[in-house]
Amino acid sequence: MNPWVIAAFAVWLGGWALNTRLARGVGRVGRVGPPIVFGVSLLLFWEFIVRGLAISPVLLPAPSAILARMVSSGPILREDVIQTFFKGALSGYAIGCGAAFLTGLVVDRYDFLRRGLLPIGNFASALPIVGMAPIMVMWFGFDWQSKAAVVVLMVFFPMLVNTVQGLQASGPMERDLMRTYAASHAEVLWNLRLPAAAPFIFNGLKICATLALIGAIVAEFFGSPTRGMGFRISAEVGRLALDMVWAEIAVAAIVGSVFYGLIAFLERWSTFWHPSQRR
Repeated sequence: MNPWVIAAFAVWLGGWALNTRLARGVGRVGRVGPPIVFGVSLLLFWEFIVRGLAISPVLLPAPSAILARMVSSGPILREDVIQTFFKGALSGYAIGCGAAFLTGLVVDRYDFLRRGLLPIGNFASALPIVGMAPIMVMWFGFDWQSKAAVVVLMVFFPMLVNTVQGLQASGPMERDLMRTYAASHAEVLWNLRLPAAAPFIFNGLKICATLALIGAIVAEFFGSPTRGMGFRISAEVGRLALDMVWAEIAVAAIVGSVFYGLIAFLERWSTFWHPSQRR
């Protein structure tokens, strides 16, 4: 048997055995160790299998080839990240989540809006992005504004639903107690209902963080200037430069993970008092 293939399965079995031992641990090693070992084992298995089976780079490039492409194409990847994430995804994320949060406050105040708007939100969430993206490009042009509009459509209703549900999380006994203190609606909202809704709001922010980058990349397939992750993936697939395609995918995964981790960190920092954050 090919020695590369043997090495691949040896790495996989070794990683499995090491993860089994690490999973029994407690503390930081038990939390951080298994995902790191699993990720490294997967990358090594991928590398050895591609080398051992002599898989064409057009079908599946090795991780080392992808890393080399990321290093050699650093300026292009940086420009694509700025165009797709910072201009399209992040602006649409801020506009969509901010508008959804403010709308959620109004919807919670008036019951007829909650009964009428949320079912429409479920309908709008089912709209296919591949159908809406060309329309947004026709409305807002080929630059980042159309990508931000697609992101707004994708994140608005998930954030709205989580906000409204979070505002209903406080119990009736707590609300009755606030009324006995003659608290106004604004005081009840600020001192009771928003703190109780914080885990729901951050859950919506984390869900939307993953949707935003995906939406911006997909929207770029339907029209964009000569930069951006979606444009680059589409162009390089046509040239059969799969190492560049995988480099864009890897960068998108890294950027998305960092963004998600930042929101999770803010959640732990601001809701340390909540039972879900206690160890």
